[in-house]
Amino acid sequence: GTVFCSAPSTPAVVIKGLAEHKETLGAPLCPCRHYEDKVAEAKDGFWNCPCVPMRERHECHCMLFLKPEDDFAGTSQHITLEEVAELIANMD
Repeated sequence: GTVFCSAPSTPAVVIKGLAEHKETLGAPLCPCRHYEDKVAEAKDGFWNCPCVPMRERHECHCMLFLKPEDDFAGTSQHITLEEVAELIANMD
């Protein structure tokens, strides 16, 4: 099993980015990477969440999926849409 980062703003930002990419690209492309061509990357699927490194090696660059023993691991596996919205709003 995995848990979210201990800083709730981290999963909130990642979830927001994934949702925006799902809406605009049709796939939950990892928002934590730079792409020369987001459309092509979304079609390729390698960096669509959960990305290949996460599926194969359980490595999440975004710190969305952490092992409980990881340094930044929190204790929660749950965040509500309301929490995401509030955390994002507090960043503006």
